[in-house]
Amino acid sequence: MSNPIYLALDIPQLDAAEALARKVKGHVGGLKLGLEFFCAHGHHGVHEIAKIGLPIFLDLKLHDIPNTVAAAMQAIHVLEPAIVTIHASGGRAMMEDAKAAAGEHTKVVAVTLLTSLDESDMAATGIGGSANDQVMRLADLANSAGLDGIVCSGHEVGAVHRQWKDGFFVVPGLRPAGGAMGDQKRAVTPREARDAGASVLVIGRPISRAEDPVAAARAIEATL
Repeated sequence: MSNPIYLALDIPQLDAAEALARKVKGHVGGLKLGLEFFCAHGHHGVHEIAKIGLPIFLDLKLHDIPNTVAAAMQAIHVLEPAIVTIHASGGRAMMEDAKAAAGEHTKVVAVTLLTSLDESDMAATGIGGSANDQVMRLADLANSAGLDGIVCSGHEVGAVHRQWKDGFFVVPGLRPAGGAMGDQKRAVTPREARDAGASVLVIGRPISRAEDPVAAARAIEATL
């Protein structure tokens, strides 16, 4: 992948999302559409953004019984996404069925631990051990289920990459050096994540909310 940056278009207005994507398309490698966008605009919105000509990452984080997740995966075949997310915590059977139902050219990656969570949040939900322990456990499970890779923070991607040499690793919650953390608790810089083995760098607010999104995207691209 020549440019690993996927711009997170977490914008509810279709026109605004499309305008931003067209502005920065020369400095990003793909476009990530999450739940906010998909719930607002559905298949039509994805088709419109796909006209820009960049790969589409559907960050839907599917998590349900295996049959339901497989059916949802089949329902998005027509959108031809490059990447789709599911939750690793859905279990091995769910992940296997999701991968089996995915389009031939779609990478299915499993979310391990959201970057907005830290170990106190884990403890509150009954998960023991460290964040790294949980990510490694779920990465092993995703690998054994035949998935293409996982989603994890930049803090864990190096360890996972050493263990899963040919995995495809998506790292969200990235912040350029000196950038505001916002609701991210386990963020690193794009360069740090890439050096540690990230395949895709998901970047949203540092570009989308910048005074000059093109300059912001160009500056991040220049660090890689």
